[in-house]
Amino acid sequence: MTVYEKKTLSLLPFQYKKMDDSGVLLVNLCGEFRILTADEFSKLINAKYPEELGELYYPLKGMHIVADGDVDLAVELLSVKLRSKKAYLKSFTSLHMVVATARCNCICDYCQASSSDTTAHGMDMTPEIAEKTVDIIMQSPSPGIKIEFQGGEPTLNWPIIELIVKRAEEINKTLGKDLSFVICSNLMHAEEKWAYFCKEHKISFSTSLDGPKDCHDLHRISRDGKSSYDRFIKNLEFYRSILGPGACCALLTITKDNLNRLPEVIDHYREHGFRKIFLRSLSPYGFAVKNNDAIGYDVGDFIKAYREALDYIISLNLKGIYFAELYTELLLMRILTPFSTGFVDLQSPSGAGISGAVYDFNGEVYPADEGRMLARMGNKRFLMGNVLQDSYDKIFNGEVIRELVRNSCVENLSLCAHCAYQAYCGADPVRYYAESGDIRGRRPASEFCRKNMGVMDYIFEKLLENNEEVIKVFWSWIHQEDIRCDNCESN
Repeated sequence: MTVYEKKTLSLLPFQYKKMDDSGVLLVNLCGEFRILTADEFSKLINAKYPEELGELYYPLKGMHIVADGDVDLAVELLSVKLRSKKAYLKSFTSLHMVVATARCNCICDYCQASSSDTTAHGMDMTPEIAEKTVDIIMQSPSPGIKIEFQGGEPTLNWPIIELIVKRAEEINKTLGKDLSFVICSNLMHAEEKWAYFCKEHKISFSTSLDGPKDCHDLHRISRDGKSSYDRFIKNLEFYRSILGPGACCALLTITKDNLNRLPEVIDHYREHGFRKIFLRSLSPYGFAVKNNDAIGYDVGDFIKAYREALDYIISLNLKGIYFAELYTELLLMRILTPFSTGFVDLQSPSGAGISGAVYDFNGEVYPADEGRMLARMGNKRFLMGNVLQDSYDKIFNGEVIRELVRNSCVENLSLCAHCAYQAYCGADPVRYYAESGDIRGRRPASEFCRKNMGVMDYIFEKLLENNEEVIKVFWSWIHQEDIRCDNCESN
């Protein structure tokens, strides 16, 4: 028989959500969760003493949902866990996206960056701007620095890539940071000297694949009229032959034309050696806005397709075929582990400027790629400064980033503050502004919120089913290793 001390019970902050017939989801400030029945939830709300909670008392006390006696100690323990979730704030900006050129050899009808023709003048980063950019980047206090080359198509200005890599490495001889490089390329063109430079400097590629040839060529349109898919496949294999099979990851953009073909797209990824996919919806920037009627879809349609695609991916894993969905993986890490993730969209305050920053070809600095995209549309609302004129401190300690922080803490944003998914989500003030003209956004009506709610609803449905094999699959994604099961098919 459990003996309780006669102490008054105190409730600590938590969020909750009715989960259809599954009960009530309780989530504390650092994301630990538990499902209660309706009767148990009523007990929790009305209990004055520990014994009134029965067997629920110790589990809820361990989650810091309830406390008795020393409330200050419970708050301190909870704050330790919360600091782990906010650990990304210690390092400050680690991801630095450099736009080597705004020119591109493709004219994708969903291009967020509104890229220019290959013959356009004045759209390339100059050596002077490149050097200043590296000098600013390397002042970041983060122990790890990732420089990601973007465009347009960054390889159209290859000399700047070489200059930045070499200069960053030279400066880092003194600093000793964990320095890495990624080139975001459509792989429309490849050269042997590029491949061997990447091998020497351990540079990886991030590319794009929208599915089978007809899907890919439909929207990723080459300016010379030839198939972008054919060259992508050829150059993908070329780079892999020199850099290794894991040197290229791919990003999917979902339009209404491949929305209902996601299992086929997933199989195509597997056929070409990819072991992960990011089910990424369209963003409200650039050509994607202009062409929305032709390529867009409702959030509800995306959630339906996401659910079906996730089920398909899980079924592959249950056959022993390791394949992960990256957004689900990120959310599972936030739900099932005490650690933070580096994904900017799922941070509070927003990771814009804090975790990542963008250096445009003309030296302008923005807190997120979306800020740069808005600038290409004529709106420089989120311009933080320019590397030719401003110091590191002025850029990263200025009013733009301070305003973003003040307006992107979900813990004190209306509606977000009471959402059961608050601990797992984040704010995207730049996207809110693009959608509504308000950096605080119109939550929960925004597409950002509706998408995240729909995705997390389904993840929790899966978790609450408590299927042991599915849970193993989820943990395999978190640990990034294959599961081992009986009667599995070979990878």
